Amino acid sequence: MVREPTSLAATLPPPPSTWVQVFFTSPDDFTGDYRGGADTPIVASLEAARFTIEVACLEINLYSISRALIRAAERGVTVRVVVDSTFIQTRALSDLEQAGIPVLGDRREGLMHDKFVVVDGALVWTGSMNLTTSDTYRNNNNLLRIESVELAQAYQREFDEMFVDDMFGQESPRGWPAPRLEFGSSWAEVYFAPDDAPAERLLQVLESAQRSIRFMAFSLTSEEVAEVLIRQARLGVEVAGVMEESQVRSNANGKYDLLRASGIDVHLDGNSRNMHHKVILVDDELVITGSYNFSYNAENVNDENMLILHDRELARLYLEEFDRVWRQAQ
Repeated sequence: MVREPTSLAATLPPPPSTWVQVFFTSPDDFTGDYRGGADTPIVASLEAARFTIEVACLEINLYSISRALIRAAERGVTVRVVVDSTFIQTRALSDLEQAGIPVLGDRREGLMHDKFVVVDGALVWTGSMNLTTSDTYRNNNNLLRIESVELAQAYQREFDEMFVDDMFGQESPRGWPAPRLEFGSSWAEVYFAPDDAPAERLLQVLESAQRSIRFMAFSLTSEEVAEVLIRQARLGVEVAGVMEESQVRSNANGKYDLLRASGIDVHLDGNSRNMHHKVILVDDELVITGSYNFSYNAENVNDENMLILHDRELARLYLEEFDRVWRQAQ
């Protein structure tokens, strides 16, 4: 069962019978008040944490998140944080360290680009959203709340690899076989880059499309992904997408022009800030999402995570988000 998106201002953790809940940011509704956004449900789960909170995120500057983490530590919860060293000087992270919460930067040129939180070894937050004011309130993003001890264990292993073993990016060892996690009639696959080389499975899924592929891509520079999209379109699969305009304009390796020239219905986004999704929908039944951009660096250099979620109801909710972003791009 997938819950319908709810009013974020009044969001509480979903009941135990619900394995996944999706939230989408609402930049069109931003009024200048940095409250009541997609950080609200994360804060609620942090406030409910009893034992552990593990955070891996490119950047953190949300006051709501830092205060919730500090309150958790004050009541005895073990809190640990990994970020990209480029963003380690934020006020929010300084507050965490002053409160005695350990914060580890990756200290290398590649990005620690993961975006996930593991609570009490049983709950995972992940998606495209950094824990920042811009990503939460101004950019288009998606955020998943998934209840699963097995999934939490997979993310915990990735966290420990960075925080405990101090291994990042290409230093990371080859990962465990990606588990297929069953949720009734639905299931999920989890991959980490570069450990698990997600592109191989991503391309298999795209090749399997029978009817449609819809994508929302902050960055799409992968030759292999572009080739599959073009090939599938020529075979009669409906392929359509939206790409972030600033990335298309600034990145010479982007595939927007190639896709357009190949007849694929792809448009530049209409958000004056960033369309930050990294989402592909296949046959309106399957969702690919996470921190993983469709790029060489995501596959080979950065620390990333990618989920493949086989659930028609969840795909329907993502399709509604695609339609909103698509209309704005038009």
